[in-house]
Amino acid sequence: MTIVIEQLVEPDPSRVGPPSAPEPGRLGRFIRAHRDGVIVAVLVVAIVVVQAVNIGNFPTVSDDEGTYLAQAWAVQHGRGLAHYSYWYDHPPLGWLQIAMLSWIPALFDHGTQVVTHARVIMLPVTAVAAALVYVVARRIDLPRWAAALATVIFGLSPLSVTMQREIYLDNFAVVWILAAFVLALSPRRHLWHHVAAGLCAATAVLSKETIIAVIPALIMAMWRGTDRSTRKFAIVGFLAAFSLIGLQYVLYAVLKGELLPGANHNSLIGAIQYQLQRGGSGNILRTGSVSNMTMHWWLVRDPILVYAGIAASSAALFVKRLREIGVAAVILMAVAMRPNGYLPAMYVIQAIPFFALAIAGIADTAVKGIRTVPLPRRLPRLRIGRPNIVAFTAVILAGLVAPQWATGDATADTALSNNNYFAASAWIRTHIKDPGHTRIVVDDALWPDMVGAGFQPGLGAIWFYKVDLDPAVTKTLPHGWRDINYVVSTSIIRQDPNGLPTVRAAMAHSTAVATFGSGDQSVQILRVNGNGGGK
Repeated sequence: MTIVIEQLVEPDPSRVGPPSAPEPGRLGRFIRAHRDGVIVAVLVVAIVVVQAVNIGNFPTVSDDEGTYLAQAWAVQHGRGLAHYSYWYDHPPLGWLQIAMLSWIPALFDHGTQVVTHARVIMLPVTAVAAALVYVVARRIDLPRWAAALATVIFGLSPLSVTMQREIYLDNFAVVWILAAFVLALSPRRHLWHHVAAGLCAATAVLSKETIIAVIPALIMAMWRGTDRSTRKFAIVGFLAAFSLIGLQYVLYAVLKGELLPGANHNSLIGAIQYQLQRGGSGNILRTGSVSNMTMHWWLVRDPILVYAGIAASSAALFVKRLREIGVAAVILMAVAMRPNGYLPAMYVIQAIPFFALAIAGIADTAVKGIRTVPLPRRLPRLRIGRPNIVAFTAVILAGLVAPQWATGDATADTALSNNNYFAASAWIRTHIKDPGHTRIVVDDALWPDMVGAGFQPGLGAIWFYKVDLDPAVTKTLPHGWRDINYVVSTSIIRQDPNGLPTVRAAMAHSTAVATFGSGDQSVQILRVNGNGGGK
């Protein structure tokens, strides 16, 4: 039998290499394999949480939100495309999407203010849009940190938190146009991706028609994202898909006999003529104009995003990989700056993703530029490398931006801007005993509440704008203001520029039976002192 004795000898330190790193666990391997997905998931959750807190109470509910939700209600209840006669101010696809998402608010307890309760449908819309911003950033060759920066700007700017909470068609259009950019820049360069980009672009335009201004930039992106040998097929496929879907709106008007203007019916051409001929908001650079006040409101919410976005978008025109983003943003800015154009407050929603991408792209370009600048090997008493310079600069900028953003987002998450609406809606439900035989004039932000409270849709709960301007409503009021029982006076009605005589007369011949709040944002329940009043 042979006995082998092993002698333990201490290893020679000079021959021993550094200890090997431990193998990552299952979670570590998953994160390493799905870095982009993990980053997107974390960012989207953060954005949704910030936007979800206090979503019903800030910002103040707008008449446009009520209009879109009321139109979605009409679709759901088989009453056509709108709660009154549909006319072609916007394509209907936007509120059709709202109607399809109406199951989300139904999962929660119903509040007394329908519009603010329904705002939860915007959370998944924002989540998808934020994820798409990240994907677009990666497809224009931004590194992960820059893509994450674009996503944070898009979703956490105080201006974003304010506007993306509201039930606006622009938010839906942004999702679809970002999806079109993702497909147009697909690294696989598949023909069907470009056809799908056309479908998404058409859906974006049918959600909110003003997004059509971005289509030239989208075609530029697709040109860059296609192979030269198949480019003409990709362009034709894109245009064919875009046209076939877009023409469905025109076909609808033709089949309804409402393409051309005529007696006793609305028309697509007539609506376009009205939009082109109506008074604009004035020059955005002229103090006191409506456009200037709109821009001032954007700056109040987040001057950093607006100024940095404009500067970065202009600079992006000179950076090849960012050029399409810059073109999209610059076109949107040019449209906003038309001397006599109409500039609604929600228009900025369309520019926010392109501002965010341009800011992140220019930041990455600056970082890469710093890396190419020769630095002395040693600076006096300090050893400063390029990564440290970049990190130091980032910390300084974050220190400047973060406090303002924190303040703006804290306001959004704590302000109680809609308590007056809540109280007025609750009072009406409690004190008006016979809603089925009562006529109440309200703004569209309260219209869905009144229908939910039992008022007859359209002729019992009456959108104030229709009292004087819709013949179908006017003929049901043979005695004018005397046939109205109540008017809910809100800032939307008081500040309406149309000077509606019947509504004004009803308010002048009424008694306030309840008042909630004070100042411009107060809500008053006015009982009309006419033949039909006092019910």
